[in-house]
Amino acid sequence: MNKEKKLQASLPKGFKDRWGDELNLKNKLVDTIKDVFINYSFEQLETPEFEKSENIGSFLAEDETNPMSDVFSFVNEKESLTLRYDLSAPLARFCAENFRDLVFPYKRFAYGNVFRQEKADSARFRSFAQLDADIIGDVNPSQADAEICNIISESFKKIGLTDKQFTINVSNKKILQGLINDLKIEENKQYKVLKSIDKLDRLGIKGVEELLKKGREDQSGAFTKGCDLSDNQVLEIINFLNLKEIKDLKFNLKNELSIEGINELEELFEVLSFGNNQDSISIDVTKIRGLSYYTGFLVETNLNFKVTNAKGKEINIGSVASGGRYDNLIARFKGADYKGSGMSIGIDRLLYAVNQLGKIKVNKTKPVLVCILDKKFIQKYYEIVNELRNNNIPAEIYLDQNKNLKKQLQYADRKKLDLAIICGENEFKDEKLTIKKLNSSKENDQLSISRNELINEIKKLI
Repeated sequence: MNKEKKLQASLPKGFKDRWGDELNLKNKLVDTIKDVFINYSFEQLETPEFEKSENIGSFLAEDETNPMSDVFSFVNEKESLTLRYDLSAPLARFCAENFRDLVFPYKRFAYGNVFRQEKADSARFRSFAQLDADIIGDVNPSQADAEICNIISESFKKIGLTDKQFTINVSNKKILQGLINDLKIEENKQYKVLKSIDKLDRLGIKGVEELLKKGREDQSGAFTKGCDLSDNQVLEIINFLNLKEIKDLKFNLKNELSIEGINELEELFEVLSFGNNQDSISIDVTKIRGLSYYTGFLVETNLNFKVTNAKGKEINIGSVASGGRYDNLIARFKGADYKGSGMSIGIDRLLYAVNQLGKIKVNKTKPVLVCILDKKFIQKYYEIVNELRNNNIPAEIYLDQNKNLKKQLQYADRKKLDLAIICGENEFKDEKLTIKKLNSSKENDQLSISRNELINEIKKLI
């Protein structure tokens, strides 16, 4: 007889289960940031995980011959669907489909998982949660972009980070685009140039320089074909990446589009000066953003401390909140032409960092365990657990009346519960209950109470 082949219980690489304390922390993190969004008058939107492939497109592609290589797509004889790789592309479709019913400027936030076909590591997943905030409509660009910067800063402070623990870096895509135009870089190479520069934090100047030239070989021996720019073009770009101040940008760049981008940065900082978050925000023209739909303002937020990965090595976790202005994303659809600006917080990456800092505390009331000592009183045990729940006290009844008290208390110990209610025939006869304090330093720490004092006494202890 053939033995049944057993399945191997494991997740594919780049995906993660969450439960217990980590999930409680994640929910607290998300709820805290949502409160900031609501305080800024953003309203929540929920869209499906799947979109039509033709609608969502792919603005991530590294492989020019296969533009959908970085997303998960599913095709049959009737349709082609793609799992969303961010929350902005679905927002664009939603606004184009529902613009007659929306009030503009439309300030929306959204929370959900996104999916990407990319190399996974300890802080980079193929499915991860994002929390976005966007402003859609014909508004003053500097005011809207400043609102995005402010909401990032407020959110990070609200979860317990200090000004020194994060930096919001801003730039403007027009500045570099003007330089690219001056250098007469062929149009079919321009996006690849931007993607190469976007890898600066990870690869350093030397790595970017290699990608701008013939190409780069990584530690594994894999070769990435470069942009094949001339030595002069590469030198001009590298020199540009070393400019740090607006005055330096103005002195070195004369292209009209570059000057337009520089002026927009100045206008942004003027609006930011009216608020309380300007000290958290810096100019960094090396922040390019890998998504091709951005048209001007760019923002990328980095943590100023290292975290420890699964191998015990200290690493820089990278960007945790990024975005920018996209003036043409919605215009791809018929009958709709709305400009937008927004940002996305990588919740799972941020969680990975703040979890190590211990910045967020989750005050979760642990359930009270109602133990079963005698099966013939099962109805009375259920009366107790129901009374607790009806008074908004989390409670559970042990779900096997055949297990002895020792097994039930072992269960409570493994769940790290604080309280158990124990009562047998004598207690029921005398209208009494015993509350056992499970984590007390005293041996056999428990108290006997009147049955009608249950709720008052439990509330004193939780």
